[in-house]
Amino acid sequence: MSLCSGIRADGGRCRAQAITDTDWCFNHHPDYEEQRRRRASKGGKRGGRGRPQVELADIKRRLSNLADGVLAEDVDKGVAAVASQVLNVYLRAVSVEMKVREAEELEAA
Repeated sequence: MSLCSGIRADGGRCRAQAITDTDWCFNHHPDYEEQRRRRASKGGKRGGRGRPQVELADIKRRLSNLADGVLAEDVDKGVAAVASQVLNVYLRAVSVEMKVREAEELEAA
């Protein structure tokens, strides 16, 4: 396998392996420019470790609405207690999932 002929942003030569029968790696091959652009546009739109931030924001909003409903006496306290317990279990599951991913990443490194 040959090395990529591309030049990095710092002016050095790319050290990645070239795609078979080409002179470039995926990051420098002109045919994949559109795919790279699409993938780059997704950067920063997800939370840490691939977790969508929307889910956590949604849970915070739900808990706040639930508390407001209880205080306004629109939501039964028992129903609110069970709903908040379920949401808490979900948050703990997300936390455990993140810890497992971190452990797997450390193991892989």
